[in-house]
Amino acid sequence: MNKTTKKKSTLSELKSKERQDRKDLIIDAAERVFATRPFNRVSMREIADEAGIAASSIYTYFPNQEALFVEATVRDSTTFLDELGKITAGGPVTADSFDRLIDTFFDFISTHDSYFRMMVVFMTHGQLNPDSLLRVNALVGRGLDIFEQVISDLGYRGDTRLLAHYFFAMMNGILVNYRKYEGRREEEVTAFMKKVAKVFKDLLLKSI
Repeated sequence: MNKTTKKKSTLSELKSKERQDRKDLIIDAAERVFATRPFNRVSMREIADEAGIAASSIYTYFPNQEALFVEATVRDSTTFLDELGKITAGGPVTADSFDRLIDTFFDFISTHDSYFRMMVVFMTHGQLNPDSLLRVNALVGRGLDIFEQVISDLGYRGDTRLLAHYFFAMMNGILVNYRKYEGRREEEVTAFMKKVAKVFKDLLLKSI
C-alpha cells in the first residue's frame, strides 16, 4: 500500500468512526427519551435537544423515530445477548451455568436501566412496521435460542421451545414487578430477583 492509498484509507476510517460516534450520541439521547414514553409520542426535536445537536442532523442518520428506536434496541440487545451467549458457547450447560445465565441477565439490567425502561415501554405500547418488527423479533428469537439450549442441555425432554418462552416471560415479569422494589437498595433488589428466578431452575431440575 503506497502513502497516498494509506492516507485515503486512514481518512476513510476516521470518517467512519466519526459517523459511528455521532450515531451513538443520537442513540444514547434517544434511549433516554424513549425510556419515558412510546417512541411514536416522541419528536425528533426532543431527541435533538437531548443530544445537543440540530434536529436536521438526526435525519442524516435516521429517517424517523421508529428507525431510531429499533437501532437502539438492536444495539443494546446485541450486547446483552452476546453476554448471555458466552455462557452457552463453551459446551453443554450445567446447573451452575444456568445460575450464571440468570445472574448475567439481572446484572446487565441493573447497570442498563434506560434499556430496561425502554423495553418496558415497547412491550406495553410498541407498534412497529413489519420490517422493524422482523429485526426486533430476530433478537427475541436469538434470546429464546439461548434459553432453549440451556433447558435442553439440562435434560428436559418436553417442549423446550415452549418452556423457553415461559422462562423469557417469567424473567421479564420478575423485572416488571421487582425492578423498582421500594425500600430496598439496588444490590438487594438485584439479589432478590435472582433468587426468585432460580426457583424456576430448581423446579426444572427436580422435574428432570
